[in-house]
This record gives sequence, C-alpha cells and structure tokens, in this order.
Amino acid sequence: MTAPGVDEDVRPKRVVVERRLHPVTPFRRAWAPVAVVVGWAAHDPNQAQEQLTRLTTTALLIVLAVVVSAASLYGFLSWWFTHFAVTDSELRIRTGLLFRRTAHIRLQRLQAVDITQPLLARIAGVAKLRLDVVGAAKKDELAFLGESEARALRAELLARAAGFAPETAHEVGEAPARELLRVPPRELAVALILTGATWGALAAALVVPPFLWLATHSVWTVLATGVPLLGAAGASSAGRFVGEYDWTVGESPDGLRIDHGLLDRTHETVPPGRVQTVRIVEPLLWRRRGWVRVELDVAGSANSVLVPVAPRAVAEAVIARVLPGAEVPATAALSRPPRRAGRCLPLWWRGYGIAVTDTVFVARHGLLRRSVALVPHAKVQSVRLTQGPWKRLWRLADVHVDTGAGKTVTARLRDAQEAAELLRGQAERSRTGRRDARSDQWMA
Repeated sequence: MTAPGVDEDVRPKRVVVERRLHPVTPFRRAWAPVAVVVGWAAHDPNQAQEQLTRLTTTALLIVLAVVVSAASLYGFLSWWFTHFAVTDSELRIRTGLLFRRTAHIRLQRLQAVDITQPLLARIAGVAKLRLDVVGAAKKDELAFLGESEARALRAELLARAAGFAPETAHEVGEAPARELLRVPPRELAVALILTGATWGALAAALVVPPFLWLATHSVWTVLATGVPLLGAAGASSAGRFVGEYDWTVGESPDGLRIDHGLLDRTHETVPPGRVQTVRIVEPLLWRRRGWVRVELDVAGSANSVLVPVAPRAVAEAVIARVLPGAEVPATAALSRPPRRAGRCLPLWWRGYGIAVTDTVFVARHGLLRRSVALVPHAKVQSVRLTQGPWKRLWRLADVHVDTGAGKTVTARLRDAQEAAELLRGQAERSRTGRRDARSDQWMA
C-alpha cells in the first residue's frame, strides 16, 4: 500500500557522488609558494643575493626545508579541497582553500569537452579535461584526471548533453569516430617551410645584422639582434610543427574530433552547429602544390584550425562535414569589384570578390595570400554598410557581415547600389537561415 498523500510515480533521487582529482595533482599545484620566492628574488636580485650570502649552510637548508614543506602542504590542501560531481543537469566544481568557488556548468550549455595531455602528464598517465561553455569567456578545467577516467567522464558529459538519461549516460561510452583526414609529417614540414612568415623572419635575420654592423661596428649589437631574429624564424615553424604534428580529423556523432601534438597531445571537438565562419587560406608558395589551410571561428571556443594543410579537394570534403550542404564556389564564380575600385585601392582591389549561395555568404581577399571566408546565413548576427567620402565619390561601399563569434567578414569595394541590395538580401537570408538551421544539440 501507498501512504496517503504520497505520489506513486515519485522516483528516488539519484545520489550525487563528489570525486577528487588524480593524486598527482598536488605536484602540479605545489609550485605556487615556490613562485612567490622566485618572484621576490627576480624583483630585487641584489637584495636577494645579499640575503643569501648572509645565510649559513644550516640556515639555508632550514629555509629550503620550509619552502618545500610549504609548497607540499599547499599542493595537498588545494587538492584536498577540490571536488567535482556530475548531477542530472550540471557539472559542479568546488575549489578554493581560503576563498571558496563553486562552478555550476549546465550540461545543455556545453560547447566542447576537450582532453589535453602535456608531455609530463602523458608520462604520468593523466589528462586535463577542458570545458567550453556557451557565453563563458574562460574555460573551466579539471586537471588532472586519470587518462581512462578523463575519457569516460568526457563521454558521460557528452551523452548527458545529448539528452541521454542520467542512469544510462555512463553506459553510452565514447561515440565511434571515422577518420576523414591525417596530415603526414613530411607534408606539414614542407608546408611550414613554404610559409611566407618563415621566409620573412629568415630574411630579417639575414638582412638586419649587416646594416647594424655598418651603422655601429659593434659585434655585440649584431649578435644581440641577429640571434633572436634567427631563433624566431626557426621557433615559429618548429613550434607549429610540434603543435600540429600527426593532425587527425575524425567524424563522430558528437562532432568532428581533432587530435594533434608531438609532445603535448590535444583531443578537441568541433561542436555541431557552432561553427560561425570557415576560412580557406592559400599562401602564395602553396598554390603550385594545390594546398590550402582551413581555419574556423567557433563561438566561445578556442578551436581555430580545422586542417593545417591539405589538397584543396580533401579540405573541401572536410568543410562539407562542418557546413552540410555548403559548396565552396570556384574562383571564377566570385564577383569582383568594379574597375573604378582601383581608384580607392590600386592593384589590390583585384584580390577581392564575393558570392552568395543558398547556404553561405562568401567573401575573398588577398592577392599573395588568398583567404576565402564562408559564413552560414544562419550564423549572421548583423549586416552593416559603410561608405567613406572617397568611396562615395566613386559610388563604392563595404558590406560587413558580423557573426556570433565576434568576427566580421567584409565584402569590400562593391558598387553602391549592389551593396544596398546585398544588405537587404543578406538580412532576409539570415532570418530564413536561422529559422531552418540544424539543431545545435550534441548528437542531434
């Protein structure tokens, strides 16, 4: 029998279990007291050196023991007072030793759940879980979790965000992925060598020192300038190679998965329906090989690269997965500005062009480094027309398309009448696109 006044359909509430981070975490957080001592020494190195010379060996050992003990205690306590729990509707993170902070992350607002593994974390078998939330400028993170625990928690969060019941979400597991693209290391290395920024930094490193020698006749001045320039030329390319090594793009029900990194491995997700703009970048020295780079603007997310380098046909096939139904117009299909635009921007006006399809607004700019931006109509937040006095004289105007990622794509140097029609037409296409847009929900 049921007691009077008790609803038979009332189900017992699920018990929320709070968990701690991996036991290796205190070693990561123990650096804070040490950083205070190092900061003091760097702020006043003379006084720091004077104080050290006054200390005896015994006193120095005592100070060292106090600093190590304080660092260990701080790391342990900060780990001990950090908890997280997954409820029916949110991920709750409680942190803080003296000042408590509780973050309530609604699962329906999750944009992406990424796993990153710095080199030392890979050695220790742990991983960092980073959470992209709609409307949040800063990512929340759980650092560190065991590698298997991080993957299981990521799968559970995505399943909850997709609408699976709490009691079954942990059983769903990680959705399978089908590989779409893998960038060979040799191809990546050649592409970086052929990048204009690398050659520009190298040219500066070779040209600037001789001029400094003629002006100053000082070897130290030449070395102080030339060595950093030469190092920057190599570091920019080497850093990108290490970060984009073994770049893999896979397709899964929860979006496109991106794995990359030689030393620090990163596992990112491009959320479905969250991409605001796709840019196809074609550097001058890549054109003979037919290579392009694909970049993204994702609202509230740090994801900015989809494909570091790939043949154009392969890159367009991946773009089709991000923007279903969208086609990249051929260069011949782009409408150039009128010839009188050369009065406002000589020669470079030829690098501009636009096209409008049923699904995207397309704008191109650049002669040496071409860039084609595709904005889905549904992602356009506002459309603006600007016209300075010189452009008014030549009956020209710019049309700016603003997206939800805080970015703007501009159709420059258009005929004034064409720009006015483009403004009205794009506003209508945006309204229609938002009405017919695909769902932003995970696995929808």
